[in-house]
Amino acid sequence: MKKIVAIGGGELREKTTLGIDEYIAKLAKERAGDRRANALFIPTASHDFMPYYNTFHKVYTGVFNIKTDVALTVFKDVDLARMKEKFLKADVIYVGGGDTVFMIESWKRTGLLPLLQDAYERGVILAGLSAGAICWFSDIYTDSAAELTGEQYAMFSGLGWIKGVISPHYGARMLDFDKIVCYNYDCAYGIEDNAAIVLQDGEIVGSVTSGGKAWKLERKDGVLEKTEIKPI
Repeated sequence: MKKIVAIGGGELREKTTLGIDEYIAKLAKERAGDRRANALFIPTASHDFMPYYNTFHKVYTGVFNIKTDVALTVFKDVDLARMKEKFLKADVIYVGGGDTVFMIESWKRTGLLPLLQDAYERGVILAGLSAGAICWFSDIYTDSAAELTGEQYAMFSGLGWIKGVISPHYGARMLDFDKIVCYNYDCAYGIEDNAAIVLQDGEIVGSVTSGGKAWKLERKDGVLEKTEIKPI
């Protein structure tokens, strides 16, 4: 079964997403069975910012006793054979937040994208926050495209593994995103900080909350209707 946990935003360092992290850790341990679970952290969107990985390690190892590793690609040539070993060991792959557009282009350039695709097909849990949450979708609302569009936020094409329109940090971007959806799309999703949606085989099956909410937006007769995606 293919599974994605997409977190709208929050502060891993301040443990505002801890309830969601607990759910992700539980999935990883279930997949690992009798052995110790492994988590691979991908900080490409933050340009391989190592303090981000250190925070991830403190939470996932210190709190949940999951062994962690990191995939660094931005400032060094990628040894794909060694990188593949990291991916094969992972029970969960967590993609950090940051510059979504840079991250996607970097994955294509460095050869990381096929490794991610293979992991997804093998049933490794994919999780991520902000950039790491929306990159899987076909249409993403991001501030990373500002240099390309001249706008603070803009729609951009994601990887397209999941067909859908999505915004992270929905509480802060609600008014503008709602307007875009109302004029351009029949359906979309907004994930607040400290909330996540859970997808199985490409379909949303529910949400997980650490204080925030996730929403489905539908345009009906020119009116935008919002429905909370219920927690699992």
